Amino acid sequence: MALVWIPAWTMRPSLPQSAAAMSRAYALRRLAPAATLAALGAGAALAWRLWRRSRWVGRSLAAAALLPLAAAAWFARQNHFEWLFPPLRHPGYAPAAAAASFVEPGDMVLAVQVRGEAAAYPVRQAAFHHVVEDVVGGTPVAVTY
Repeated sequence: MALVWIPAWTMRPSLPQSAAAMSRAYALRRLAPAATLAALGAGAALAWRLWRRSRWVGRSLAAAALLPLAAAAWFARQNHFEWLFPPLRHPGYAPAAAAASFVEPGDMVLAVQVRGEAAAYPVRQAAFHHVVEDVVGGTPVAVTY
């Protein structure tokens, strides 16, 4: 569980992080998928041995002990930042004239132009998601700041 929890705690976007702490957190994130699978495999092997020698109480405890290992193996493969800031996968569009009702003249926008097609993404509206996935000029783009 520590392989999953420590990087998530260290990489919180709302608090300052040191370079050394971030380096350790990224090292743990790289290690976590393989290490949690190995721990789950070892736990499953141990549970299997205990299962054959136990009655229902021991079997229940062996099965319950596998739950945190399985949870750690699953969480090690998740990107918790996508839970905090889910990408805006299907943005709505409006012509520039119609956007005047929700985009103020002084609002900052992120602009993209590909093969003659242009799109603008108001920062105020993209701020929660931090990433907008779109296709501009036939090219997939990930707009972020």
